[in-house]
Amino acid sequence: MKKFLAIGALTLALSATAAAGVTAYSVTRTQNAADSALAETVLEAAVLRQGSRGGEVKEVQRRLKQWGYYSGAVDGIFGSGTRKAVISFQKKNGLTADGIVGKATYAALGMNDSYNALDKEGKKPSGGSSSYTSSDLYLMAKAIYAEGRGESYTGQVAIGAVIMNRVRSSSFPNTVAGVIYQKGAFTAVADGQINLEPNQTAYDAARDAMNGWDPTYGCLYYYNPAVATSAWIFNRPTVTVIGKHVFAK
Repeated sequence: MKKFLAIGALTLALSATAAAGVTAYSVTRTQNAADSALAETVLEAAVLRQGSRGGEVKEVQRRLKQWGYYSGAVDGIFGSGTRKAVISFQKKNGLTADGIVGKATYAALGMNDSYNALDKEGKKPSGGSSSYTSSDLYLMAKAIYAEGRGESYTGQVAIGAVIMNRVRSSSFPNTVAGVIYQKGAFTAVADGQINLEPNQTAYDAARDAMNGWDPTYGCLYYYNPAVATSAWIFNRPTVTVIGKHVFAK
């Protein structure tokens, strides 16, 4: 009798173990399927085609317009005009002329951040990319140009560095756009100068700031003492002065 009970108990234990194994396998398969679906969704969103919207589309339009392929509005809406311009660009550069902006077209456009982000998403489905996008670079260049186009190159990089320091600080928004468009943060946003087209110097300065050059040594603020009106900003500890701007923590 004891022998039969022992065998029965062992059978139940093995059955439970097998059931647990099946459950764990099912959960793993479900999680993997979810991860794969998410990766495909992210990958799909990163590829631009007619109907896409956003900053990446705007940057594609801006570049195509600058090079004479596109004559429409730089509005971030991928319509038929943008598609025709992409196809013309693709034909000129020996690419598959399908009107879709994927890795090869990003590379030909010089949108390296977008290419790298797409490449990483394709290779590492469940992970994120810490790279800043070309739309971040464009917005950063606009802010630098609007705020400091009369400053030295180092002074322009310093403005970008302040923006990057704010992105990394828990006291500010954690995106480039969030920092730049934070209410009351930058005069150029308030007076509309943020909408000016940046020059190559501003682009270079933005890229250097994003790559880690910080002439301000970690500053979160800067101001021009000749025009600043806030008494609060004058009380911030000064770290350095570059051109007309005082940089403070």
